[in-house]
Amino acid sequence: MKCLLLTLSCIFLSFSSYALSRALNTAATGMAAQEAHVNTISNNIANVNTTGYKKERTEFESLHYQTIKEAGSRTSNNSVHNVGHQVGSGTRVSGISREFSQGAPQITNNPFDLMINGEGFFGIQLPDTTISYTRDGSFNVNSQGLMVNKQGYPLLPNLQFPAGTVSVNITETGIVEAFIKNQVEPVNVGQIPVFTFTNPTGLHALGGNNYRPTQSSGPALQNIAGESNSGSIRQGALEASNVSIMNEMTNLIKAQRAYEMNSKVMKVADEILQTVNTIR
Repeated sequence: MKCLLLTLSCIFLSFSSYALSRALNTAATGMAAQEAHVNTISNNIANVNTTGYKKERTEFESLHYQTIKEAGSRTSNNSVHNVGHQVGSGTRVSGISREFSQGAPQITNNPFDLMINGEGFFGIQLPDTTISYTRDGSFNVNSQGLMVNKQGYPLLPNLQFPAGTVSVNITETGIVEAFIKNQVEPVNVGQIPVFTFTNPTGLHALGGNNYRPTQSSGPALQNIAGESNSGSIRQGALEASNVSIMNEMTNLIKAQRAYEMNSKVMKVADEILQTVNTIR
């Protein structure tokens, strides 16, 4: 009888150690997920004043479950388990998506500052001749008279202003008119298109406020500004970041508390595990 009790005690302690080890691993996944969440929040806060920046959101999913007792399985010939018994193994980050909601307008009165009021992106020609897309409408004119962004990359299509241009007018549909010194009628320089995507969340961020399309986002669709669900163009204004500091601070506090609680679970499980090992 004494040997049997000793054997049962060893089995119980082994099972307890396994369960506690699982608790440690589960809490560790929670800490790793919250660390990624804090990284996302910190990037949003860092870009609170970045023109055209779109905030990111961390998304989570549960890990696999161990099924100990299946709901609906038989308990006898005439009855079944009404409630199952499954043990989860934690969580992980399933993705970090962007929210392309409209940012507030910032009036600059700079004739080359543009804002898309609605959906869509400006097209930018990169040095390798590929096209990137941006919501940042901070444009200017270089020494060759080309309309370029802050990095010096030309806006699509290549708009070149003639010598002697004294003022510029850009309509809501993207038509660019240059007024020349000692000339009454303006010169039509071209028309700025607005590009849209079926799934803008699937865009790949390049940095520098630029994106490139992916298989998930679908190809860029060129539109006349204000048509085909694309936004209109507003001259003399820029789109502010859509980050809300209050929301980010709230999310940061929640993430901090969740991290602390997972850390507490690890500490408690470790203490219990030490007690179990002492009993052995």
